[in-house]
Amino acid sequence: MMRTLWIYLSALFFAGLAHAAPVTLDGTEQWTMKSAQGREYRIMVSLPEGDVPWTGGYPVIYLLDGNAYFPAFHAAKRAQERLRGSILVAIGYPSDTPLDFERRAFDLSPPQPAERNVPPQGGQDVFLDFIEKRLMPEVNSRFKVDQDQRSLVGHSFGGMFAVYTLFTRPALFQHAVAISPSLWWRDRYLLEHERTFTQRAHAGQIDLTHSSLNLLIGDREMPQEIQDARSLQLRLEQLSQYGLRSDFQIEPGEDHMSAPFRVAPRVLDELMSTRRY
Repeated sequence: MMRTLWIYLSALFFAGLAHAAPVTLDGTEQWTMKSAQGREYRIMVSLPEGDVPWTGGYPVIYLLDGNAYFPAFHAAKRAQERLRGSILVAIGYPSDTPLDFERRAFDLSPPQPAERNVPPQGGQDVFLDFIEKRLMPEVNSRFKVDQDQRSLVGHSFGGMFAVYTLFTRPALFQHAVAISPSLWWRDRYLLEHERTFTQRAHAGQIDLTHSSLNLLIGDREMPQEIQDARSLQLRLEQLSQYGLRSDFQIEPGEDHMSAPFRVAPRVLDELMSTRRY
């Protein structure tokens, strides 16, 4: 009898654990949004703390792959008082996995030939439209935002997407951070966009006065990936005459998957330390 009761109580205990309430991070909120095509996104926000800055709004940092990286970046932001006066907006998916490979493969990539389009890819401009036309207006309606201090942070495919955003919509964000960017993807397709971007800069067609690109990569990643990132930064140095600031940093002891967690405090610190004037 006692053994049966113990088994029953144990079952109740472990069942309770299995259905325990999820952890809520202090100083955060989240909501869901849909794109014009009906794709659902989980938006996670690390709320600003302190008075509104003299600029009339808080700096806002948009973070890709939010399911995976929001907790680390939120913790890094709240750990240091000087970082708390910003809004961190992480874009994730209604998924239980840190990285939703099928969703991000579509959102963060260029079009592929039909025979190579598995999983479906090529949604980068559709995703940018969602950010620009739906997410940003929603954030602006909920918070006081400094429109001259908008940043985009992405890792891997997200880093590739951040570079693509700079090249194709340079006015959307003032600062882009690409952590371990997949510059090799689709035969280095970004090179074509880089050439167009550079030509537009030389022709005076874009304003790069307060723009920046920060490339970070672990020293345990593939040598070619390190070289690609370093070479991109060296090529972009010529655009410093128009105001573009570019930087390349190697993170000792880190590989492709560990780098974003290691650099979170530094990325936030550098973005918050950026001055417009």
